Amino acid sequence: MGVSKGDVDFLRLKKDICKKLGVQPPTNPDLREVYEKMVARGEIKRSMELEKALFSKRVRTESGVAVVAVLTKSYPCPGKCIYCPTEKDMPKSYLSNEPAVMRAIAAKFNPYRQVQNRLRALELNGHKVEKVELIVMGGTFSCLPKKYQQKFITECFRACNEYGKHESRVMNHELKKRQDDLFKEQKRNEKAKCRIIGLTLETRPDYIDAEEIVSFRKLGCTRVELGVQSIFDDVLKLNKRGHNIARTIEATKLLKDAGFKINYHIMPGLPGSNLKRDYKMFKRLFSEPAFQPDMLKIYPTVVIRNTKLYSMWKKGEYKALGDEEFEKFILRIKKNIIPPVVRIARLVRDVPGTSIEAGPNVSNLRQLIEKESVCRCIRCREVRSEYVPDEEIILDRINYAASGGQEIFLQFVSPDKKKLFALLRLRIVGVQDHGPALAQPLRPNEYVGTPPLSTGEGVLKNAALVREVHTYGKLTSIDKKNKNSPQHIGLGKKLLLEAERIAREEFGLKKIAVISGVGVRGYYRKAGYKLKDSYMVKVI
Repeated sequence: MGVSKGDVDFLRLKKDICKKLGVQPPTNPDLREVYEKMVARGEIKRSMELEKALFSKRVRTESGVAVVAVLTKSYPCPGKCIYCPTEKDMPKSYLSNEPAVMRAIAAKFNPYRQVQNRLRALELNGHKVEKVELIVMGGTFSCLPKKYQQKFITECFRACNEYGKHESRVMNHELKKRQDDLFKEQKRNEKAKCRIIGLTLETRPDYIDAEEIVSFRKLGCTRVELGVQSIFDDVLKLNKRGHNIARTIEATKLLKDAGFKINYHIMPGLPGSNLKRDYKMFKRLFSEPAFQPDMLKIYPTVVIRNTKLYSMWKKGEYKALGDEEFEKFILRIKKNIIPPVVRIARLVRDVPGTSIEAGPNVSNLRQLIEKESVCRCIRCREVRSEYVPDEEIILDRINYAASGGQEIFLQFVSPDKKKLFALLRLRIVGVQDHGPALAQPLRPNEYVGTPPLSTGEGVLKNAALVREVHTYGKLTSIDKKNKNSPQHIGLGKKLLLEAERIAREEFGLKKIAVISGVGVRGYYRKAGYKLKDSYMVKVI
């Protein structure tokens, strides 16, 4: 039998009655779980109307991917940052009452369980989970033992590959003594139901070198989050960060030349700085070629117990930012500084207010400033659920110099550029500026590319680099179309073709390489690309 509108109304009424009686009403995930079991037993037929009613937290997949964040277990951290809390059995800087950490604790930091639990939670809220953007948190990933790194990432891939097939393994904790096989699980993931289309790792600038880049690529990493915090050496030294700005600049170039997307963590309000100086810092980030991150996480400095900063604050040696002044600061930089090639992933860190002794304590800042905000960043322009079939979409191009190379940002947008449908980041290494005079072949000694990869020294040499291809809108199942989403209507393919044309005709290059997520390799194969040393490469 089907499910009528009356059934939907009944479920809503049931929740209202529970509320009046003072008992815990069933949540949408609770109802969804019962509904899925009834469908599986053949007691009812699927109802789009009911599934729509049970859909919640829609923003989770409106960027076109299902974000799954997992946390590594606690290991000694090399940093001595004065603002970082240290809690027993927790990764450095993380607190046990943060939502993502609480999920990790419930799974005993087991990566397989963390991934499967999160996928299940998303599905129960009505989301599709075929395209997974995996984010590994826990501090400096580079400091973890290599065997643990490989095992952790292998289990994340295995969890996606086996999602919906071996749930008993999660329930019965049958994960011990299973041998790692990263390559095997990556290969399986290319055709799995839940494919990891992007993998993000966190680290420090001073841990990035050629060897670490090779290691990250073997794991399948496509984006790196760098704990930059500040671009002033005196501020970094005062806060005992352990690296200087030269290392940030070097790490940024090494990563870009290997095709990675880069997300800077920046902390306004650090001791030794002030908002006037922090404003200059943001201006430098996007006016100087040495920086130019693709994404930002803005974490205002907050005072937390069990930190050196807490002692300084108690003694009156440090004054924290207030909510209002931080809000005004964010509005100012969003309006005046942030370029359209950048995505602001976060404006505040997800630290519970009860743990903050001083400093900005607004968890929903983005929502609070939404009406006042004037911002061109990627996140503020993503089409999300506002896609209208057959609406006008145009191709726009932005050129900018970055880290000793030329970045070409291609985007499909609405005519007023306020709605973003898809983007591509193309990098030409060794070219500082773009113009007609550069539209000719580069001699080999002028184009050195990335540091040699131990698995294939020439894979990126004399190649244009595609660092990102992303189509936004509601997540659509692989190889299917949805009239309410711009995914799978050919925007990505058109961007690739334009990138190939630019590389060939304007720069005289004969090869293009994509830093593809493991789960997207099949997409690039259809476009004529072949797998070489973890990159998808095409002769053009």
